[in-house]
Amino acid sequence: MNERMGSLQLLAIMPEPSEEFIPTRRTLLSRLKDWRDEESWRDFFNTYWKLIYSVAIKAGLSDAEAQEVVQETVITVSKKMPEFRYDPAIGSFKGWLLHITRWRINDQLRKRQRENERRGGNPMETGTTSLVQRIPDPATVDLEAVWEQDWERNLMDVALDRVKRYVNPKQYQMFDLHVIKEWPAHKVAQKLHTNFAKVYYAKYKVTSLLEKEIRKLKRQFA
Repeated sequence: MNERMGSLQLLAIMPEPSEEFIPTRRTLLSRLKDWRDEESWRDFFNTYWKLIYSVAIKAGLSDAEAQEVVQETVITVSKKMPEFRYDPAIGSFKGWLLHITRWRINDQLRKRQRENERRGGNPMETGTTSLVQRIPDPATVDLEAVWEQDWERNLMDVALDRVKRYVNPKQYQMFDLHVIKEWPAHKVAQKLHTNFAKVYYAKYKVTSLLEKEIRKLKRQFA
């Protein structure tokens, strides 16, 4: 207990990490208006492809179908972005992106249905549960709830990846072991041949940067 209190007192007098530690990015929504801005579109893709893919999988699509949804969603966004206008009274970018993703998921489901009909309907009885039968019924999936949950998780993953590039590798390792993997501080200190104060400071520093990066991501896509 004394060890922990001493470390917390140390944290209390340490300065806040600078907001400029992580480079400020101009709002992606404005930059994506220009389809020729390859860097911004690469940033958008790297930020959201896993979210779109994950939601498509949870909607009952296969890996190949989910990859197709990612591709078609990004293409649709690129075509419609010039006409997109952010208006909180109408809806958020998050809701707009879900709407497009839902369209593309439904496209794949219709495509699957047509393919099944072309092949003659139901799969052959094999005595075991077929792959099609094991896939969740999309009608029973609450896409909005799935999207909301995965959106927050995706922001965290993206923020972690970005922060990891800017902090000292050993500090991030301490944060990963202590916060993400939930190792006790004394175990982390012993493993990495350091002291408790440095473990707690790494937790403080990376957590602060992580929170700021998440806020930046949310400002980019309201």
